[in-house]
Amino acid sequence: MPISEFAKQYYEKMFPGSASRFLETDPEFSDLFENFAFDEVINMPEIGGRELNDRTRHIAILATALGCQGIDTFRVMLAAAMNSGVTPVEIKEITYQAVPYLGIARVFPFFAAVNEFLRSNGVPIPLENQATTTFETRRAAGSQALVEIFGDSMRGFWQSGPEESRHINCWLTDNCFGDYYTRKGLTRAERELITFCFLLAQGGCEPQLTNHVLANIRCGNDRLFLIKVVSQCVPFIGYPRCLNALACVNKATEQK
Repeated sequence: MPISEFAKQYYEKMFPGSASRFLETDPEFSDLFENFAFDEVINMPEIGGRELNDRTRHIAILATALGCQGIDTFRVMLAAAMNSGVTPVEIKEITYQAVPYLGIARVFPFFAAVNEFLRSNGVPIPLENQATTTFETRRAAGSQALVEIFGDSMRGFWQSGPEESRHINCWLTDNCFGDYYTRKGLTRAERELITFCFLLAQGGCEPQLTNHVLANIRCGNDRLFLIKVVSQCVPFIGYPRCLNALACVNKATEQK
């Protein structure tokens, strides 16, 4: 089946003046993939809920590529993201926040990809500082963020748990939430969205993913919106992890 007119136009919007590399080597696959990813998925049936626009779609795609360690796809989709309205600061913030969820060992090569892309597009780096906390204020700010995102049950979380592992809860409060969630550049809802994508794409994190479904809903990313996001991930990470994510969405909303 030839590539649809919509898929061609959407591809041109993402990558102006550029042709798919598969057209030369795998034209049959190019037809299959681009019709699905850039037409059928983009034009998925309307299910209601919050709208998923191109900018937010590409924020989710970048976070998903990070989560599944898709460095080559990440490199390619950086241009599509920028052409869809994702700013250099937002790209950096997505990459930074991946560290507490994926670890620097997995995120390290993505820093090089981002810096190379920004330099090639004439963006001077380093970018403007986005931090809002200091070493002295990060715990209080992180604690407040935890309460606002997850509810009052998280108040005092930093000093909870068994004594021998309490430092992990303290680090999660100070570092994950105090250092990263308090930064400028992305809204609270967008930070929860990218966390959702990190977790669903890496797999094996279903308990945390279920908790972050509820956090997303508290931040305004409703159930139907999250289903739209998962749907957009199918071409990039496949059906098994997306089906697991949908199960977590349904489990969390049933509990709620």
